[in-house]
Amino acid sequence: MSGKLYLVGTPIGNLGDLSPRAAEVLSGADFIAAEDTRVTMKLLSHLGIKKELVSYYEHNRAESGPRILSRIEAGETCALVTDAGMPAISDPGEDLVREARSRGIEVLAVPGPTAVTTALALSGLPTGRFTFEGFLSVNRKSRFEHLDSLRSERRTMVFYEAPHKLLRTLEDMLEVLGDRPIALCREITKLHEETELTTIQKALEHYRETAPRGEYVLVVGGAGEEEAPAATLPEAVKLARELMESGMSLRDASKRASQRTGVSKNAIYDALLLSGED
Repeated sequence: MSGKLYLVGTPIGNLGDLSPRAAEVLSGADFIAAEDTRVTMKLLSHLGIKKELVSYYEHNRAESGPRILSRIEAGETCALVTDAGMPAISDPGEDLVREARSRGIEVLAVPGPTAVTTALALSGLPTGRFTFEGFLSVNRKSRFEHLDSLRSERRTMVFYEAPHKLLRTLEDMLEVLGDRPIALCREITKLHEETELTTIQKALEHYRETAPRGEYVLVVGGAGEEEAPAATLPEAVKLARELMESGMSLRDASKRASQRTGVSKNAIYDALLLSGED
């Protein structure tokens, strides 16, 4: 008879947030699959639990996943944890859950803290509808394409970001989305927890003077009615051509026309290229 796969939510900072049921499941599991066994060992030591740990993370999931599932199929129960929050949310546990279900393995959840909804609640921005966008790509082109796809998104948007990438992300958000309300939530539930509700422009000015520290969740206001494109693509392309005739480069003209019309900069750029502009 197959065992079970438990998805166990763990604290996002304060160890006191672990639920009694989570501790019970971790104690009763045959083994625990962890994103970083060193991080999970600290949690287990805090709870006084000794349990076999196996590694399961982004770069070994192809090898580790089948071994974990084979053990479950043989009758063992596995508790899957991530370093912080709910497994399978912006996490390779998503793949393990999908494969477990395809094999007919029972998957159960022990709900726990998650930075997405916690930051959303702290933000003061609209919470009725929101979209979780995870981490933006480190590749600038991919990052711009991701943000550009959200230009007219009306829902509140939630992103994860590391401190060393925060400035670059804020710069790109300002360029693509324009100035919006933003809540920057850092070190949630930890000693230096802080949430600041401001604007993208003001946040950028602040962090150019003060080095970002800690992990961030960014909650960004959605587009308002006035932020819908004010012109059609052909109109925006015509404006870009006029700017190029005055001496602007193709890239700068596309950017300026986008700022004036609300039409995607990439769409203007691509249209100009297709028409033979250079």
